[in-house]
Amino acid sequence: FAQFFNTTLEFHEETFEHISNIFKMLGRTTNEAHREQAFMPVGFEFHKNAVGTAPGMWKECEGKIYFSMPGVPYEMKYLLKKEALPRIKQQFLNTTILHKTILTVGRGETDVAKRIAGVESALPENIKLAYLPNLGQVRLRLTATGTDETQLQQQLAEQTQAIEAEIPELIFGYGKETLGEALGKILIEKNAMLGTADSCTGGYIAHQITAKSGASRYFKGSVIAYHNDTKMQQLGVRSETLEAHGAVSEETVREMVSGLINNLGVEYGIAVSGIAGPGGGTPDKPVGTIWVAVGDKDRIYTKKLQLIRDRSKNIHLTTVAALNLMRRFLLGMI
Repeated sequence: FAQFFNTTLEFHEETFEHISNIFKMLGRTTNEAHREQAFMPVGFEFHKNAVGTAPGMWKECEGKIYFSMPGVPYEMKYLLKKEALPRIKQQFLNTTILHKTILTVGRGETDVAKRIAGVESALPENIKLAYLPNLGQVRLRLTATGTDETQLQQQLAEQTQAIEAEIPELIFGYGKETLGEALGKILIEKNAMLGTADSCTGGYIAHQITAKSGASRYFKGSVIAYHNDTKMQQLGVRSETLEAHGAVSEETVREMVSGLINNLGVEYGIAVSGIAGPGGGTPDKPVGTIWVAVGDKDRIYTKKLQLIRDRSKNIHLTTVAALNLMRRFLLGMI
């Protein structure tokens, strides 16, 4: 940077003090190499890096802005988000850009687009709609551009309501909310506990439920019943059921839910059993055959999934399907 702008380096006390303070917190001392890091190009502005040692360096020259950031990704992202972008926006932009993200599950991008086509075609010129699909889910991102932030907020609220009216059963949340978090909110409202019995995803369903702190308010535990012995011993699945129908069957997942509710003492249960792949399939039950059951002591709802040959995708898709089925069961949609 100094060479490019034909300037020199000089010792920058504030940068060295920042480096020293970080090392003190780690119980370490600085040396000459760390002192060399504090020699900075003359004529620059420096932005403190709260998540690392190297500062951001800002230089304006001939109507252009140059901003240097550390290469460590999370440090770069911090300086870009907290320092560079706000300042660039302040100096060059008088336009406000607002986003609203609507989270949907259970239908693909094409189906969702078809159902909200009327809303999309009637969007104001300053609002755009983007479809951001993921496995089993589609995010709908509304972007509003203008100069009046209050007006933009109102426009986004109106368009969000219009979309909600078309696909209410597909929407589970907004922003960065996860399906596991959305399920947890419903369980808290019902003051109920959930458990999972898993013979397919290796505990990934439970992981998604417990990813957010505080899940113990609504999640009691999980039985990873990969082996048939575990299904019988921990969940009370009958040997006759396994012999007659196999581990991957509607009958088995029904008994897994019943055993889970009885043995774990929960109000609601999720059970999955399937062939995630890439091996293990048969002509009658090819790879991607998954049975899901959700329910309570009075009623159990089951669904058969026929997925693909990719193991990791099957685990993810099964998890999304199971969480969504439980969500819909709790809301009285199935």
